[in-house]
Amino acid sequence: MSEQSLVSDGPVLDKADPVLLAEGLEKRFGGLVATDDASIAVERGSITGLIGPNGAGKSTLFNLMSGFYEPDGGRVTVNGVDVTGKEPHEIADQGMIRTFQTPRKPEDMTVREALLVGPHDQTGESIVPLFTSPSTVEREERRSLERAQEMLERFEIGDLATQPATDLSGGQMKLVELARGMMAEPDLLLLDEPVAGVNPVLADKLAGFIEELNEEGITFLIIEHDMSFIMRLADPIIVLNQGSVLVEGPPEAVRSDERVIDAYLGGPSE
Repeated sequence: MSEQSLVSDGPVLDKADPVLLAEGLEKRFGGLVATDDASIAVERGSITGLIGPNGAGKSTLFNLMSGFYEPDGGRVTVNGVDVTGKEPHEIADQGMIRTFQTPRKPEDMTVREALLVGPHDQTGESIVPLFTSPSTVEREERRSLERAQEMLERFEIGDLATQPATDLSGGQMKLVELARGMMAEPDLLLLDEPVAGVNPVLADKLAGFIEELNEEGITFLIIEHDMSFIMRLADPIIVLNQGSVLVEGPPEAVRSDERVIDAYLGGPSE
């Protein structure tokens, strides 16, 4: 079988167990069409790559699927639940968490405190249990602190726990973002350019962490411009061009596909 025959023309939506399914997503900003009938399916247990030239609509698609933009059309389901137009925290409650290309550094927080923003549906989020179930609140808070430290140690930044989050480098914040995402115990993590601006040593370390988490059952959808990173890590690769899916397939087949090469050579600039 030729490599060309392994590449699907457009998205592959008939997957056995999709944790995320986006169908026909549309988004316009004035006269600009950012996504145009964009559809993708992410198979549970996969590391799926999302690539495309600058201006292809990748970050817009992430924002639509994770609730940061409201779609003009289309549908998003997570774990079989329709989350179209829901708020980010409601989508997170269904098991999908996203990180950002440029992590925001929380003001007036230590690194450990920044991680405590991650967990959802804690009893202490409501004021009533503080009076009716103080022991439950205290137990959950203690467990969250313990888990935060476990995550920091796992991602080899335990020594930064008491440092102000604003003091961290961009690379260190990428690790904090990954750790914070894991605090929410997600089924699916959406990573937006996790190695942008990161040195090669840390990029290798991030790849190792992602592979370990994937082996433990976490599904990933990753936007990345670093082709060597994403081609080594992800399978399948979905290529977005001019707001919709151009092709999908295994990394080596996608890399050599003429349609993909043409899209990158002739793709629009930012």
